Formats: sequence, C-alpha cells, structure tokens
Amino acid sequence: MFTVEQIKAAHSKVRSGADFPAYIQDIKKLGVTRYETFVTDGHTDYSGANDHHTSSTAGYDALVIAAIVNAEQFKSDLKEHQQGKTDYPAFCRICAKLGIEKWAVSIDKMTCTYYDKAGNEILVEEIDDCLKITIR
Repeated sequence: MFTVEQIKAAHSKVRSGADFPAYIQDIKKLGVTRYETFVTDGHTDYSGANDHHTSSTAGYDALVIAAIVNAEQFKSDLKEHQQGKTDYPAFCRICAKLGIEKWAVSIDKMTCTYYDKAGNEILVEEIDDCLKITIR
C-alpha cells in the first residue's frame, strides 16, 4: 500500500515534463495503477491494487479553467513542457488557460489522457517502456 508521502518523494525528482516518464516508473514500483490530477487546485486522486485509494491535498491556489479548449496550442505547449522548457506550476497554468481540467494516467495502459471540463478527451499520450512519450 502506497502513501501520498511516498508519491510526493517520487514527484520531488520531477523538474519538468522531461522527468515525467521516470516518475511514472517510480510510482509504478510503489503500486500505483492510475491517478487523476485536477488542474483547478493540483490535487491528485491515486488508485492501486485491492481497491486502494488515496488523495493529495491542493497543491496551489485555485486556477480558473477556460471554458473553451485550444487543443492545438495545448499540444504545442505540452511538447515544450516535455522538452523541459517549463516547470510544473507553469504547465498547470498553461493547462488552465487552454481549457484542460485534468489528466489521468493509466499505469497499466501506459497512457496519459487530458480532459476538458465536459469530460471530453483532448489528447492521449502513450508512455513507452523506453521512457519516451508519444502524442497520438
């Protein structure tokens, strides 16, 4: 059974989007099978085997999520983030501005899916075993 403290320790190594695949491997070893991060305040809901669930507290002051999604700009900004050009707080502000409400990571499927406020899939990324991310 993993704890939020263990997950935070793994997340503390993340400086930019370039560090994301290694983070996924770290939390996979802890037993996390899925998580959802909410852009509004940065809290995350984690799930694991045997119906284990835990949640983090808000990570920052509330952001307003834009009602209209700018998917093309989001894809461009996401690529820059993955190249290490923005840090995590900046990425969250970008998500809010461009209409991304949350992202969900499936460790089993090795995907990260971004959603708008209506619950529509905006983008699905594949995280491969070589620790690379591919936008499909």
